[in-house]
Amino acid sequence: MGRKNYLKEVLSVRRPFIAGNWKMNLNRRQAVELAQAVAARAAEFPHADLAVCPPSVYLDAVGQALAGSRVGLGAQNVYHEASGAFTGEVSAAMLVDLGCRYCILGHSERRHILGETDEQINRKLLAALGAGLTPIVCVGELLSEREAGQTAAVIRRQFDGSLAKLSEPQMRGVVIAYEPVWAIGTGKVATPEQAQEVHLDLRKLIEARYNSGTAQAVRIQYGGSVKPSNAAELLSQPDIDGALVGGASLKADDFLGIVAGASN
Repeated sequence: MGRKNYLKEVLSVRRPFIAGNWKMNLNRRQAVELAQAVAARAAEFPHADLAVCPPSVYLDAVGQALAGSRVGLGAQNVYHEASGAFTGEVSAAMLVDLGCRYCILGHSERRHILGETDEQINRKLLAALGAGLTPIVCVGELLSEREAGQTAAVIRRQFDGSLAKLSEPQMRGVVIAYEPVWAIGTGKVATPEQAQEVHLDLRKLIEARYNSGTAQAVRIQYGGSVKPSNAAELLSQPDIDGALVGGASLKADDFLGIVAGASN
């Protein structure tokens, strides 16, 4: 099958998905204004699914600002228990109650700063799926691991651990985000070829565990210093289905410029 026909086939299965991870930024007014600005122009981009993931304290306000738009609301984390004496935590049901459709899990900042393990991420993943959320599960290697030629092994370990115990239908309900840690917030970015190689490896891991249909159905985003100037080239790769955007998602024009790059 030629590249053109292959692209046509996979794009008929997987819509581009661009999500903004606002991390621990903005105040309430800024968060609402940013959400309003993105929502106001979202209809210009019918080719892609869009979401923003504000800090948890602004989920309700941002959700109201997005009401009636094409932009989905996402959280940056969730706890694996349904309820109880877990001070400071937020359950998946609470996120759904606020109108969340998505939840980021296993981001490298939580893995490497807060010490989250694959096992903990997996428990959160199962809780999120059980509540009807679409999890965005992040995987990615450190610079030292890439330089040591360990990228494939790290990705496999994180895939096997973070995405364990999933049925085939559950796997189809997950989004994976490949985020090389060395490219997050550094201004460095994986080349389209480097990113495509890992995305293809992830798709092969899904196929080996399940089947080719599931592998072709799961959307895999790229994240790591994505900006309007490099989005089109990255998103043109056959196994890159969108982007999980950090810093560039804090300005509506930059975020939507990345979304525009997915149209190619």
